Amino acid sequence: MSTLMNIGDAAKAAGVSAKMIRHYEQTSLLPEAERSESGYRKYGEREVSVLRFIRQSRRLGFSMAQIAELIGQWGDTGRTSRQVKAIAERHLADLEEKLREIVEMKTALEQLVSICAGDDHAHCAILDNLAADSPSVPNHNASFVKPKRRDAKASPTRTEPTKQSPNSHLDLMTWMRGVHSHLGSH
Repeated sequence: MSTLMNIGDAAKAAGVSAKMIRHYEQTSLLPEAERSESGYRKYGEREVSVLRFIRQSRRLGFSMAQIAELIGQWGDTGRTSRQVKAIAERHLADLEEKLREIVEMKTALEQLVSICAGDDHAHCAILDNLAADSPSVPNHNASFVKPKRRDAKASPTRTEPTKQSPNSHLDLMTWMRGVHSHLGSH
């Protein structure tokens, strides 16, 4: 019979945090731990092995659903390596797609940065390109923050943009600057 460990010792042995162990239990990736008479979680070598398996799988970027599937395959003596390879190949294809997207974003951003003068003038080729499909230029003088009423009781209020006509263009960055200015003045 193996020695049982508390959550801290199991976390250290597996190379994960105690918080993650609790999370894995809540999501049923790891079975709920045995409890001592005083209610403390107790883990054996099997649970630590599963935790190491999860850690290695996360390191490779597998999703929680994929890890659950892999754990199921790991514990299934009737599995074929073809089934496991199919899971890994799907994940590899997903990673390759994400990598293509990142390379595209990086290339586009490099192009934008290269055409911007980056000087003291107001004109910015980056902003011009980002706004290429925007119907109008934001009104930087508009107030997108509701003024606080003087007679309002001191209570937490949610800052919201003012009502706009259906045809007007509400620029999120301008609104955020207005929120930041409003919060900074208090």
